[in-house]
Amino acid sequence: MFWYNLSKIILKNRKTWLFVVFVATIFMGFMASKITMSYELARILPKSDENFQIYEDFKKRFGEDGNVMVIAVESDKIYQLETFQQWYDLSKKIKGIEGIKNVLSNANLFGIEKDSVEKKFNFPPLIANRPSTQAEVDTLKAKIDRLPFYKGVIYSNEGNAHLMAVTFDQSKLNSKGRITISREIEAAAKAFGEKNNIEVHFSGMPFIRTNFISKVSAELTRFLGLAFLVTIGILYIFFRSIRTVLYTSLLVIISVIWSVGYIVLFGYKITILTGLIPPLIIVIGIPNTIFLVNKYQEEFLKHSDKMRALAVSIEKIGKTTFLANVTTFIGFFVFYFTGSPLLLEFGLVAAICVMSTWAISLILIPILFSYSAPPSAKNVRHLENKNLTAFLSYVNRIVHTRRTNLYWFIALLVVVFTIGMSRLKAIGYIVDDLPQKDPIYADLKFIEKHFHGIVPFEVVIDTKKENGVLNPQVLNKIKLMQREFAKYDDFTNPISLVEAIKLVYQGYRGGDPKYFQLPGTFELQKLAEYVGTVKGKENLATPFIDSTKRYTRVSFQCGDAGTVRIRELVEKLQPKIDTIFNYDREAKQWLPKEEQIEAKITGNGVVFMKGNDYLLQNLIESTLWAIGLICIVMATQFFDARMILISTIPSILPLIITAGVMGYFGIPLKPTTILVFSIAFGISSDGTIYFLTKYKDELKNHNKTVSQAITETIMYTGISMFYTAIILFFGFGIFAVSNFKGTVYLGSLISITLLMGMIANLILLPALLMTLDKRRNKA
Repeated sequence: MFWYNLSKIILKNRKTWLFVVFVATIFMGFMASKITMSYELARILPKSDENFQIYEDFKKRFGEDGNVMVIAVESDKIYQLETFQQWYDLSKKIKGIEGIKNVLSNANLFGIEKDSVEKKFNFPPLIANRPSTQAEVDTLKAKIDRLPFYKGVIYSNEGNAHLMAVTFDQSKLNSKGRITISREIEAAAKAFGEKNNIEVHFSGMPFIRTNFISKVSAELTRFLGLAFLVTIGILYIFFRSIRTVLYTSLLVIISVIWSVGYIVLFGYKITILTGLIPPLIIVIGIPNTIFLVNKYQEEFLKHSDKMRALAVSIEKIGKTTFLANVTTFIGFFVFYFTGSPLLLEFGLVAAICVMSTWAISLILIPILFSYSAPPSAKNVRHLENKNLTAFLSYVNRIVHTRRTNLYWFIALLVVVFTIGMSRLKAIGYIVDDLPQKDPIYADLKFIEKHFHGIVPFEVVIDTKKENGVLNPQVLNKIKLMQREFAKYDDFTNPISLVEAIKLVYQGYRGGDPKYFQLPGTFELQKLAEYVGTVKGKENLATPFIDSTKRYTRVSFQCGDAGTVRIRELVEKLQPKIDTIFNYDREAKQWLPKEEQIEAKITGNGVVFMKGNDYLLQNLIESTLWAIGLICIVMATQFFDARMILISTIPSILPLIITAGVMGYFGIPLKPTTILVFSIAFGISSDGTIYFLTKYKDELKNHNKTVSQAITETIMYTGISMFYTAIILFFGFGIFAVSNFKGTVYLGSLISITLLMGMIANLILLPALLMTLDKRRNKA
């Protein structure tokens, strides 16, 4: 009765509804015009997570750790006069760009000299001006070679690779201006490379993030166009109706405007996930139109009454598509409960967009057709497509006569793909979404080869006391910790207070490289007389300690080794760090809690690993929640435990096949790929609802036998299910042309899953229904 009344309300108030949709779309369009890109690192961990809190405290105290863009070259010519002059000019040019805080390279290093009279240190530049002779450059190189502090930092251990580290101002790091700055730096460096025939490599977190954002922005526009062209094109092939295509196009445009408007309304920005919502809505929203139009045309063929046919299509299809969209809504909305801001935003907006698109289609499509001419013979010809009818007849024969063979085949598939599932691995990389042929990936590997990497790996130390970091015992413990890290080839040389003191001590002892070491307690006391006079920007300790001298940091860089390796390193190093700082070896016992020093591993790389692990755990739970909630939706329609089980199996089988495919082809479990399962399960369940609703209607309202109801449902609903599956397959398939591997996997795997879901709902579901009702009859 509700759906019957709703159909009357919609059709009797057509102009009012059109006005409401028009005004709402204008408002959403206005909101959509305010959309902005997110220039921050993806927020994965919830605010309550301990690792997130440690990292946020670290950033508040010491600033962003991922704020350095790297320019690297490999050349024997770098210390030739002409080449070095241009390298020097490049450093000065980049330093002059607004938004750049500092540039570090062999063209602007400083030395250290002791002033015994004033009892202070001076930090003269190793080269005061642009060199004009080869002798000046040779002298500079000799000076740099005597400063171990810079080895592995601005030149490789082998000495043939050189690095320019560009530090971004914090205020520009998470703003749109970073893109312009990055592009300006890149253009200047490439000009240097071309002039000197030297290949220039770029990396660092700002550079990688800038390119990711640029690609996301470009792909949003591209995928919108592709999704529109592909889905509308397929729709025309099926229906051969310009009118249907135009009305659907209008629906798609309105839905996209609303989807972007929702992102702004909730205060969100475009990220790699929210950027997928508009094209996803295009693909997901069109099936509503297919079912409405097919039902309208079918009803019109029965009695040639246009308004009556539209009323029936709203009444019958409204309920069916509502339930189907609810399952899709659940597939997205479960991400809201992960606690991850990245997935929460995506899940909430996508879920609301799904239901909004359903409501718009239920209102708009019937009203637009009500003002149009009735369907012609050409418009309804697709309902009698010979090839599709032959395929559905073949399916019907399998269901009625080959169920045993079908079950054996399904069992074999489950075994084969379960074996594939056992090969699944969970691993993620920071640049994992980029193909190996991408220059960013190649440049990253170059940096890792010569400098170990650019992924920040930090240890933040809380001594619990003011001036605690200057305690000689604490400094020696930091030295021991650095030695522990040196046992692993994954890390660069550390940058820390200890390294700064070693450099100062070298200057104190006349600059001899053999004194680049942490002095003993007595020597430290002498050094303190000099270090205490160092002020302002010249204070080497500033980046490593806070104003109270209670906290300090030890900074490493590591390669993009993947979450598995980073987890191994954390699990090995954190207990050793705890032991170094808090275990009394002489007493063979842990220090009292009040005397313990807190030293925690953090940084971009660690937070990424923790976030990846968090997502995997929560997404698995979300998928299970999706399955459970959708079963509840099924239970509201079919008050039979066996029917609920039967309705779930056809949607779970495609997930098993997809997981098996991932295992066999080495596609890892990571946030972008595990999204597939809850999304695909929610959409696959649509087909189950379409089929079961029609089957239930044939049994109760048309007094058909089980066999007749199954046949009628396959032959009628199968047409719309086939159309929907093809559009969904190719609609999600467009993501296979993405520049991000994660998006490629997401689109390809969902396409495969949904195609398998359509086959399961058309063949396995009716077979199970036949078997169930046969046993019922025997009982």
